[in-house]
Amino acid sequence: MFNERGTPAVINFGAIMPDTNPVSLLSDLIDRARRAGADAADSVFSEGISMSIAQRLGAQEKIERSEGQDLGLRVLVGKRQAIVSSTDFSSKALTELVERAVSMAKLAPEDPHLGLADPGDLTRLFPDLDTVDEAEPSTDTLVKRAKLAEEAALAVPGVTNSEGAEAGWSRSRVVLATSNGFSGEHQVTRHGLSAVVLAGEGVSMERDYEFSSAVHGADLQDPESLGTRAGAKAVARLNPRKVPTQKVPIVFDRRVAGLLVRSLAGAISGPAIARGTSFLKDQMGQQIYGAHINIIDDPYRSRGLRSHPFDGEGLAPKRRHIIEGGVLQTWLLDLRSGRQLGLPSTGHASRGTSSPPSPSPSNLYLEAGAVTPEELISDIDSGFYVTDLMGSGVNGVTGDYSQGAAGFWIEGGEIAYAVSEVTIAGNMKDMYLNMTPANDLEFRSGIDAPTVRVEGLTLAGS
Repeated sequence: MFNERGTPAVINFGAIMPDTNPVSLLSDLIDRARRAGADAADSVFSEGISMSIAQRLGAQEKIERSEGQDLGLRVLVGKRQAIVSSTDFSSKALTELVERAVSMAKLAPEDPHLGLADPGDLTRLFPDLDTVDEAEPSTDTLVKRAKLAEEAALAVPGVTNSEGAEAGWSRSRVVLATSNGFSGEHQVTRHGLSAVVLAGEGVSMERDYEFSSAVHGADLQDPESLGTRAGAKAVARLNPRKVPTQKVPIVFDRRVAGLLVRSLAGAISGPAIARGTSFLKDQMGQQIYGAHINIIDDPYRSRGLRSHPFDGEGLAPKRRHIIEGGVLQTWLLDLRSGRQLGLPSTGHASRGTSSPPSPSPSNLYLEAGAVTPEELISDIDSGFYVTDLMGSGVNGVTGDYSQGAAGFWIEGGEIAYAVSEVTIAGNMKDMYLNMTPANDLEFRSGIDAPTVRVEGLTLAGS
């Protein structure tokens, strides 16, 4: 199939079930599992529609739409469990699915921490979080967004080439049902836009990007402004210099500062704490950040990219201070990891159709500080402003941190010139204690932070 320009138009369809109520389907599946010998069961139905288009230098490179449905069944036989999934919803296939799941569970190793929630703990309240944009964008709308973004980026003086612009939209629906009496549904939409361009010529070319993601199309960044920022960022990176190895203040632009918050989420995840494989395993109730630091997890944020009214085990999530006044307040727990630690679930269970529940944050963010980014760097005689990070970075067991980076040198309190091919190194415990946030927090990815200054890191250069 081709569009009018000869570009392949890809359409992917999974198994479609237009006439069946997912709640009835899951309830029937659980009943079958109980009759086949399961002591308890839960089931997840997932449905998704997505569209994306990509163009480069004015020519369309991709037009894609996909639709699919999937379901997963988890059965528990005593303290043994098995999980199976399928895109075939025929009666014969579901019968085989149940038989396979129960047979597998009987052979699985015992886990004393397995089990569904107590029925009295299940949530019955599903607040409206405004996570669905009912206006599905047309293909022409997506094409226009990408076109405007790329054209604006290419119009920036010094931009010489493009890796393309991409616009997309998706809508997903998840239904969860359990044998202990829970049934709930959640839907979310997402609009996305990005542009990637290059500046300079030959071996002196530099690349940069800009992106935007939002639940509602009205909250998406203006395509032309987005493209202009992508172009300006690429040009600003031209003629980078090398710097010697030294210990200086490091400032993380808000585009990358969220990675510091993401590392915390991994370090306080229940399974890591239960296994003793986290550098924060003995830090509950301890001062691990400065007293001015607050980090919040908010599943009920209106139009939040990771908002949800219930977790993957039917429990109510809760807005929580993960860090309050610099003190670690809680782990991120599902039922299993909570039982391992002798604690209740914190309502952070997340799951797919082919995996068991595991803890995951919702809208997790470092609360904004009181100073502007300009004020944050104004007293730095020599320092490094990071705009791009490469590599995974954090050793979850020791907290040791090392990442390749690019950005700009700070000199006399101002941005002076581009810097590339350096490595930042330190330890997360020290970084947490020496962190100062700016006031420019934006909710862009679901795990977010404002621009952040960290003292005492080592910059490995030439």
